[in-house]
Amino acid sequence: MSHAMAGRCGIYCAECKCIEAQSCPGCIAAGGKLFWGQCDVAKCCLDRGLEHCGLCPQLPCDLLNSYAYHETEGDNGERIRNVGAWARQGFEAWERERHGA
Repeated sequence: MSHAMAGRCGIYCAECKCIEAQSCPGCIAAGGKLFWGQCDVAKCCLDRGLEHCGLCPQLPCDLLNSYAYHETEGDNGERIRNVGAWARQGFEAWERERHGA
């Protein structure tokens, strides 16, 4: 997986069903303007000059929590754990760990 397929919020875009179904290039490649509209989390990262939320001193903020714990679209905080690991380990180590390599 490339950086382009890792969401700024910690979602693995490469595993999302919308990649093919909606021809979505992934969060980073799309610049936060996804097939469904502008992502507020991506916009926040871009406005702050951050590659992803794990680099933000306010992690986890209310905005990211609202996505991570959304009743139907949330992941019970997995994306928050993901960006924390990405920030601590760097992308390549985070990716290897994610895929059990």
